[in-house]
Amino acid sequence: MSVALYLDENVHRGITDGLRIRGVDVLTVQEDGRTSFPDPLILERILFSQDDDFLTEANHRQDKQINFADVIYAHKLRVTVGDCVRDLEIIAKTAYLEELSNRVQYLPL
Repeated sequence: MSVALYLDENVHRGITDGLRIRGVDVLTVQEDGRTSFPDPLILERILFSQDDDFLTEANHRQDKQINFADVIYAHKLRVTVGDCVRDLEIIAKTAYLEELSNRVQYLPL
């Protein structure tokens, strides 16, 4: 069992590489050809971001009861690349897809 993670364009490359080394299914916005797409269009998948704009959009959707896939957020200055890789691997390998909707999760866990 593993949940695929979608990484926005602001995520450090070391996080992407670290997750792939650990066997986590990862797709970046750049690889998906969605660079510079509006934030609401990106929230179709379980998203890891270090961009505050996604927090604003997720909170808006929660307030309006608009469904979205989970947003996993880590502030760039409050968590290391290694901590992000560790925590995202835990989420990807232990969470059930059905659990990951309409929430914001913060790293570190």
